Amino acid sequence: MDDLISKPIKFRCPPELAADLPRPTPALLGLPSWFKAMPHMAFSALLNEEQMTVKKCPPFIDAMTYGFLMPLAADLRVEDGTFHWDREVPVGPLTGFQRAPIDFHDNNQLVGTPFFDEDNFLIKFINFWTIELPPGYSLLVTHPVNRQDLPFHTLTGLVDADRYKDNFIHFPAQWRDPNFSGTLPKGTPIAQCLPFKRDIWDAQFEVIEGDAIERQLELTSAIVHEKDVYRRHYRAPKR
Repeated sequence: MDDLISKPIKFRCPPELAADLPRPTPALLGLPSWFKAMPHMAFSALLNEEQMTVKKCPPFIDAMTYGFLMPLAADLRVEDGTFHWDREVPVGPLTGFQRAPIDFHDNNQLVGTPFFDEDNFLIKFINFWTIELPPGYSLLVTHPVNRQDLPFHTLTGLVDADRYKDNFIHFPAQWRDPNFSGTLPKGTPIAQCLPFKRDIWDAQFEVIEGDAIERQLELTSAIVHEKDVYRRHYRAPKR
């Protein structure tokens, strides 16, 4: 088994919010209820047999459980396309200028992108945690992986959080469900943060030949005739 080295990721918030602000959560602990409830196997009428669902797919699971989930700072009510919140925030040097859990981007900032909508702004979830990674590491910030059940879609960005560590990283998002009416609870995951080490990649192109052909044929056969080949022999530990 590969030896894992624990790396620190430091989250800091204004002291006046420390007692009330929901904390970032390891993504492993934030799996949605639909994933927990879904079956491991499902019958395929097309193939006339039971097949494994994505609940047994390691790449699907690893993507959902890697990194940290960033939480919504307060309950957010949505009625008729209007956002409401009730939040008492103690005034301090870091919260006096930004207290609401959401803001917006003018839609003109999105002209020429697939996110542009003439009649809608892009919302911005406000984050009250700074994030510090070890030297040489960056942070991929994206929508919570495989969470199409959420009524918004967070845009993806990459931040060098080993250097940019003394300010808040906010999360622009497109509201996808115009018919949504209800409350997004405080703590709802609004972004997933995946740390990675910065490396320079040099693409090399080859053909599959020699022993590599036999290895691929053997592996393909094993996947057809055995269960959990990837999980048992190839999946690397991540925690």
